[in-house]
Amino acid sequence: MLSDFRPRKRRWLLIVVVCVAALPVLVVGGVAWVYARADVSTVGKTEFRNELAIPPLAPSRVGADGTRTFELDMRAGRREFQPGRTTETWGFNGDYLGPTLRARRGENVAVTVRNTLPEASTVHWHGMHLPAAMDGGPHQMVAPGAAWTPQWTIDQPAATLWYHPHPHGATETHVRRGLAGMFLLDDEVSTALPLPSDYGVNDLPLIVQDVRFDGAAFDSAHAMFRDVGFLGDRTMVNGTLAPYRDVGDELVRLRLLNASTARIYTFVFADGRPFSLVATDSGLIERPSTVDRLRLSPGERAEIVVRMRPGERTVLRGGELDAGLDFWTQRFSGGDDTFDILELRAASTLRPAPELPAILASPTTPDGGDSVLERHFDLNLAGINGRPMAMDRIDFAVTRGTAETWVVRNNDGMPHNFHIHDVRFRVLAVDDEPPPPALTGPKDTVFLPPNSTVRLAMRFDGPADPDAPYMYHCHLLWHEDLGMMGQFVVVNPGQAAGTPPVRHGH
Repeated sequence: MLSDFRPRKRRWLLIVVVCVAALPVLVVGGVAWVYARADVSTVGKTEFRNELAIPPLAPSRVGADGTRTFELDMRAGRREFQPGRTTETWGFNGDYLGPTLRARRGENVAVTVRNTLPEASTVHWHGMHLPAAMDGGPHQMVAPGAAWTPQWTIDQPAATLWYHPHPHGATETHVRRGLAGMFLLDDEVSTALPLPSDYGVNDLPLIVQDVRFDGAAFDSAHAMFRDVGFLGDRTMVNGTLAPYRDVGDELVRLRLLNASTARIYTFVFADGRPFSLVATDSGLIERPSTVDRLRLSPGERAEIVVRMRPGERTVLRGGELDAGLDFWTQRFSGGDDTFDILELRAASTLRPAPELPAILASPTTPDGGDSVLERHFDLNLAGINGRPMAMDRIDFAVTRGTAETWVVRNNDGMPHNFHIHDVRFRVLAVDDEPPPPALTGPKDTVFLPPNSTVRLAMRFDGPADPDAPYMYHCHLLWHEDLGMMGQFVVVNPGQAAGTPPVRHGH
């Protein structure tokens, strides 16, 4: 018996040794397999068969007091994105996305928001300067079956803004289901400029999202090692997969909105053609800037003007991300992914367009010279300045009428960005260097690669409300949901921060 036991013991010992030795090889092989399959590309594979949908302009009515009122219903719906497959969706006034709201500077506006969804949600007016109680952040929840009517005066320059939900801990999910839309502001400066301005004709809203389908349903799962959040394997614009758009003008204005929840796009044209940047998040830049690529992180917007030639076709593409990421972060943050996003098809005869003006607008954001305080913000997935978001904690108060400089640093190993509610800021420096042309205009959201720092100058014009906070947060929405967010209030001189309201409806 003993002689039989010893060989068996040796065999089992050998098997254990081999398994232990093979385990690292299997792990490394598995990681290598995942890495090799992590990038996606639709470049050269997209058949542009679907005409680009243009979100309709939202109807409004003007009351006796001059207030322009819009109505938005949050609804569940169904849409056939893919032939023969119907997807469950959410939308505003329809099955997916929402209409474009439009107003002029100086107008009083009100928006009646009705929630017919089975969950509480909010509507945040991203980029809008307005009272904190009307901001639509996580403190202004709208319960199922309830309605909310914020009202404010448009008091900022012309800009391409947008609206989307902002429920604490669930923003990524609600936006991914389809709750988003544009809010365009006009003013005397913008309407006097010879820029393409025929909405849906030579002035095109482009709500860019990445998606992935599991059969007919949206697949919202986070793939392995995707610390930035959800990344899809294809794109759509205005809810249209593989879109094309016929254009009949020499100059076409594209209002780009990165409405993806985590993906960072480098917008280029497939033929490498240059284009003119005329506006950033919060309005017109001082003078047009000629570029051949433009990086936008989630929540950022830009207005570009591209010149078309008769009869040609060109493809707007999402190129590889050049942000100094290491090879691992580059791959698993979507930096190696490339997409064919939209094909523009020019008519055989095009309507002539004047040259772009040399000057677009005067600077409207502070230059940092009158800042009364410098604040520092360290970004990390565990929280901002080491503190995760708490609904009942106001992190600080700012004094109405004063300017401040905020120094924001990404000391994490992954990409982040930084959005501030209510204010428009100027990027003073990126890593102690002057900002590139794409960051010289008025902004409300800015991208920060790992180990980078930005200096931002802004002014807090109020109104003061010590109890109603505004948010600042990473706009990679999964990061926001995990707690990369804080809140501040605007107070009158000598006034202290109050207490945030109790959150209802969630």
